[in-house]
Amino acid sequence: MRAKVVLKFCPDYTADVEKSLREGLLEWGGMSTFVKPGQKVLLKVNLLMKKRPEEAVTTHPSVVEAVVRLVQEAGGIAIIGDSPGGPYTVNALQAIYSKSGLREVAERTGAILNEDVGQTTIQYPEGKIVKSLTVTNCVLNADVVIPISKLKTHGMMTFTGGVKILFGVIPGLLKAEYHLKMFKISDFADLLVDIASWVNPSLNIMDGIVGMEGDGPSAGNPRNVGALLMSTDPYALDTVAADLIGLKPEKVPTLMAARERGFISRLNELDLAGDPRSLWRIENFKIPKAVSTNFLDMFPMPQGVKDFVMNRLRPLPMFEHDKCVGCRDCLNNCPPKALTMNESQRPIVDLQACIRCFCCQELCPHHAVKLYKPWLGRKLIK
Repeated sequence: MRAKVVLKFCPDYTADVEKSLREGLLEWGGMSTFVKPGQKVLLKVNLLMKKRPEEAVTTHPSVVEAVVRLVQEAGGIAIIGDSPGGPYTVNALQAIYSKSGLREVAERTGAILNEDVGQTTIQYPEGKIVKSLTVTNCVLNADVVIPISKLKTHGMMTFTGGVKILFGVIPGLLKAEYHLKMFKISDFADLLVDIASWVNPSLNIMDGIVGMEGDGPSAGNPRNVGALLMSTDPYALDTVAADLIGLKPEKVPTLMAARERGFISRLNELDLAGDPRSLWRIENFKIPKAVSTNFLDMFPMPQGVKDFVMNRLRPLPMFEHDKCVGCRDCLNNCPPKALTMNESQRPIVDLQACIRCFCCQELCPHHAVKLYKPWLGRKLIK
């Protein structure tokens, strides 16, 4: 059976989000198709960092609340959770739940906010690039996993949606180790597909009502898209979401990694349902330009020469010291430890050590890190 993606037009968060989701899920027979009475249902949201809902960094509470109510209506036990960037601690989770508006959702609905910060290493011999994964206990203990992603750009991976959100099943600072081991974009994309294949979510929902363009996933600009998306297939979900914002799948590393394994990555491989596609005319959505090393692999050259060329093509982090407050979040979350602090307690980057994962930019709470593309990269990569 072909994968299906349901698109529902939802102009803003004051609209009836629950009604739109309910109507969309009827394509599969409703939430009861995915959730049975008594099942523990993990709503895997995007809680990258402590941000207010209107900043478009985290999954909006209106969407989360609507999904909670549908899960509870089906008899499921709704558990809201994620492993954000930085330390995976109860205090960190509580702070993000409060700032993102999800604590209020839990108070209104009776949903459980996950505070189990345990982790377990599981074997996954089917993986392409990893044969084992260390994952959060909350995903292991769930009967059903429903990721509720956010439509956003991403400095390293170009786009973050239904596949990339599942990196959040890796606990806290352990994410840095995976970044360090899989620093090539193609390898990291394969890791994300391995994780998505292991999680194998029952249902995927995307909050695209207000997305993020530019230097996502945290330092970009909110952009109204007006879309709720649903699918049983995370690759199909991302294919349609990317198309909404004018992004070709060939520019999305996770979709290219999925294509190599025979997963969906083209619109003609899926069925669209819901509201007419013509309702969305999203023009000039700002997309970051990722630079892959793949094209250099076609030419025989020493690794040192390849690194020299790529360092003049790839974007690099630039620290705006006038915005920086010296909180050291970038330093503490840098996978290769490429950052030091100067005499004024402002970060300095060693570009030879930097792996261009952009965790510093992603996790900076003050938008003090910008992505700068060198002159040669701007000329060659359009």
